[in-house]
Amino acid sequence: MRSDSALELVAENRSSEGWVRRYRHHSECLNCEMTFGIFLPPQAEEQAVPALWWLSGLTCTDENFMQKAGAQKLAAELGLAIICPDTSPRGTDLPGEHEHWDFGSGAGFYVNATEAPWREHYQMYDYVTRELPDLVEAQLPVSDQRAVSGHSMGGHGALLCALRDPERYQSVSAFAPICHPSECQWGIKAFSHYLGEDRNDWAAWDATQLVTQVTTQLPILIDQGAEDEFLGDQLKPGSLEQACICTHHPLEIHLREGYDHSYFFVASFIDDHLRHHARALGLL
Repeated sequence: MRSDSALELVAENRSSEGWVRRYRHHSECLNCEMTFGIFLPPQAEEQAVPALWWLSGLTCTDENFMQKAGAQKLAAELGLAIICPDTSPRGTDLPGEHEHWDFGSGAGFYVNATEAPWREHYQMYDYVTRELPDLVEAQLPVSDQRAVSGHSMGGHGALLCALRDPERYQSVSAFAPICHPSECQWGIKAFSHYLGEDRNDWAAWDATQLVTQVTTQLPILIDQGAEDEFLGDQLKPGSLEQACICTHHPLEIHLREGYDHSYFFVASFIDDHLRHHARALGLL
């Protein structure tokens, strides 16, 4: 999927000798206008640089990570771009789209919807793995050397990217990901609307089930707060851990005592993840 959509710069701020910018463009696969954020390190003024694709969580936009994670300083030192897509289509005003914080607007779950009316716009997986990378890499100083990470719903999305398309990424990590959406209320609500009621169709979008099927195994790094209020009911990292053990899929998981689900948690350990990706991308 190659998009020739023009990028419209809507905001920019100097940061750590690089630039935080927001761009607007028309998305063909989502059939709406979209906005994304990008941090370009100073090295991007001379050459195309590798990128970390960051996928955000429920209710978030492209701005949350850029404003709260504190990642720009180390990313500038490493020469690593960071790209933050939005979390759902915008401006479509589908029936019921804005009624719940955990479904619809701000809650695209990074799947390709198959059910009406969502399938006309909610093709978020194709957007973040094909259309937006093609657009960014064609028009901005960003190379096709990619890492992927995310938080909560976005952690689920990052795991999907690495497990479904491992050849497109050099590394993967996640903060408090939704590991087994087929078995938690957030996932059941989203999947039943986007994908239909047949749970057999959900397996292709569930990291715990996907990890048992892949042949190319990207090592997974996960940080999880021990005081996360969603740990047991919604996130279920133990399910993914057991699946990885059974299939010998490399997984490094850290349970961080005292930390919750917030961006205070993400900001506390983001440097570890940036270095994890930088090593895989040949920047360290």
